[in-house]
Amino acid sequence: MEQAVTDTETREPKIITEALAVIDKGLAEMLHRELVSTDEVADLLLDVRTLLATSEPLVN
Repeated sequence: MEQAVTDTETREPKIITEALAVIDKGLAEMLHRELVSTDEVADLLLDVRTLLATSEPLVN
């Protein structure tokens, strides 16, 4: 018997994709600079953490 795909299971890849997009954008902006402030790095990490924290863990 096949199990139905839950909203959480379909949302997980979207959250990860969004987090990766935030990381890629932040890294692209920082790549061309010699110095990056700790505030900018902290903002990037907080954005990623917020995206990942909003996802609910999968329940088997």
